[in-house]
Amino acid sequence: MKKMNIAGKVSMLTALFVLLFSSLSFAETVPGGPSTEGKTNISSMLSYEEVVKTLSDIEQTSKGKVEVFTLDRFGKSEQGRSIYVAKVGTGEKKVWIQAQIHGNEKLVTEAALQLLKTYASNNSKDVQTVLEESTLYFIPMYNPDGAEMNTRGTKIAETGQYLDLNRDWVSEGGFAAKESKVVYSYWAELKPDFAIDLHHQGLKQVYGTNEATSFSLGVSLAPNGPTLPNYQNYNDVTRQMLAYVYDEMSGYGYTHIDRYQIVDRQNQIGYDIDIKGGVVSAMMMGLNYNGLNPDNHSHPAVFFETKGNSSEGSLGQKSNGYLTKQNYLALKSLVYGYVTGEVEEVDPNHWNDIPAYPLAGYWTDYNGIVPVESSGF
Repeated sequence: MKKMNIAGKVSMLTALFVLLFSSLSFAETVPGGPSTEGKTNISSMLSYEEVVKTLSDIEQTSKGKVEVFTLDRFGKSEQGRSIYVAKVGTGEKKVWIQAQIHGNEKLVTEAALQLLKTYASNNSKDVQTVLEESTLYFIPMYNPDGAEMNTRGTKIAETGQYLDLNRDWVSEGGFAAKESKVVYSYWAELKPDFAIDLHHQGLKQVYGTNEATSFSLGVSLAPNGPTLPNYQNYNDVTRQMLAYVYDEMSGYGYTHIDRYQIVDRQNQIGYDIDIKGGVVSAMMMGLNYNGLNPDNHSHPAVFFETKGNSSEGSLGQKSNGYLTKQNYLALKSLVYGYVTGEVEEVDPNHWNDIPAYPLAGYWTDYNGIVPVESSGF
């Protein structure tokens, strides 16, 4: 495929983002869960201080199960806030769960904390299995500055530059933000076995229906796309993970699930993302930044996307509890499936049964749009 110049790439990518994120009204759709119409009440969502307090409370009541600590030895955020981690479990498998890398994606932090509370206090058989077979590391608020400003990204203190932290894990020209260096340093030291990244997204419809998507399942390096098939068996296991979650969530109320795509609603086609600057993409590719990961440790990773965000008025009070719960249930089920090996029993091609728009190509951050036929799969 002939490469576009930078201006051409920017124009095309901007247009695609407008297609995905611009529409906040779905008058003729069935809501994916309770309606998100109405004012978004930020005061009802967890602030940075409330997250810190919640973590402390969980640790104190967990009877030694949960350990909470900061990553201050690696640094703090651009505005001087500590980044917190909560550790629970005693098993060998290391599971990394991160939330709110985008500061206006707030409900996922609540979901992560609810799951942490479950592991801290619930003595059910499935919980005990997870805690005996794995150790979980929660970063419930990756972007504390953006969370306090209620913005997707953050600002570099010295220059005032606005930055999307989920595009900052790149070997050249990346790691501009202190948060990126802090979290990467810890990741390279810890060497997890698996990661789940929690997000929000713009409003869209499940393909072929009038249902508003409430929950999307994604891989930042597209399965069967230009990049992922070249990295060990991650092309299979990531599809198995998402298909497993899809089956587990299929009976939950009004959850309308699809695969995460950049959607061209006018032409009813979709683009799977294949981004190399994303945090979990770098994890799967084994990025060695500044010599901190010389063995190129890598692992599979997937992400969840919940509809709406707190800065565009696309969350409503009636929907918050529902949307939080769907994240909690999906997280809990995937961790259990991964730890017990149930995920490995899923046919990777079952991933194709998750609703998705007809695939027109791959949206990349390195070569514009790559047509399906050019991907090699």
